[in-house]
Amino acid sequence: MRVMALKQIREPLKQEDWPIPQPQSGQVLLKIEACGVCRTDLHIWKGELPQPQLPLILGHQIVGRVEKIGPKVRGISLGQRMGVPWLGWTCGQCLYCQNGQENLCPQAKFTGYTLQGGFAEYAVADVRYCFPLGDRLSAVEVAPLLCAGLIGYRTLSKAGYAPRLGIYGFGAAAHLILQVALYQGRQVYVFTRPGDTQKQEFARRLGAVWAGGSDTLPPEPLDAALIFAPAGEVIPMALQAVRPGGTVVCGGIYMTQIPPLRYEWLWMERRIESVANLTRRDGEVFLALAERIPVRPHVQVYPLEAANQALEDLDQGRLQGAAVLTMEK
Repeated sequence: MRVMALKQIREPLKQEDWPIPQPQSGQVLLKIEACGVCRTDLHIWKGELPQPQLPLILGHQIVGRVEKIGPKVRGISLGQRMGVPWLGWTCGQCLYCQNGQENLCPQAKFTGYTLQGGFAEYAVADVRYCFPLGDRLSAVEVAPLLCAGLIGYRTLSKAGYAPRLGIYGFGAAAHLILQVALYQGRQVYVFTRPGDTQKQEFARRLGAVWAGGSDTLPPEPLDAALIFAPAGEVIPMALQAVRPGGTVVCGGIYMTQIPPLRYEWLWMERRIESVANLTRRDGEVFLALAERIPVRPHVQVYPLEAANQALEDLDQGRLQGAAVLTMEK
């Protein structure tokens, strides 16, 4: 099978031919139709997340059809469409797993990081951590929902009651969660890199009531702010933007150094929270909601062999919406 392999940190991915993996007990082999390109893939490539399993196939927003079924797999059919997210395996025995917090399992394994991912023509996955998918949306439309959508939804859920919602960073997750927030009747204020008028206009077209630079304050206090930008300097601005009792939720897996905070910005019971990974329950709830709304990703499609270009475009902020690789030759 064709793969785009990460051999060394910060080196371009290499197109190689690897043997097609075979499903073991509890696994399925998927013939991949599409795989989303996530900012987490970029963090892994840059070495900002520690100890990836090299050589590595990145990619954890996998849409494919079941090609082979391993032993002890029940209720799955050949040809069935499945989605594979970031969370690929947990121990099932620890305190977190037993308490509905499998996203915090210390033994967890992650697709495209400590497990081989989806920048390839085939992938194996633990069937317990796959989501059955319908055919209403195309593979390239579904792929961004499997991480950008899921992590975004978990981040939004942490905001609680927030009629006036701020979103810092307007990439794949943000443009999906804006649609959910509008469906829920919230007013959304979007903050981008200073001077990025294209993304600000994109946000307004999608329904944001206001859009401006992350170095400015909104025209009125926010009830909560979601941070998808991996920039620690945004947190002080977000704290100043939310009202007393408001919440700032950090939705990324990586963030640059947070500068010193003045206590007056945190005072009056403002809160900072983080989001780690996802649970299978998040996926079940969000995918059902996304179909009901419906959530429509804005997608830029790349062939598999252009994975390096997709990562570069993501890194340079050239994307509006999400990047997705397709496996067709």
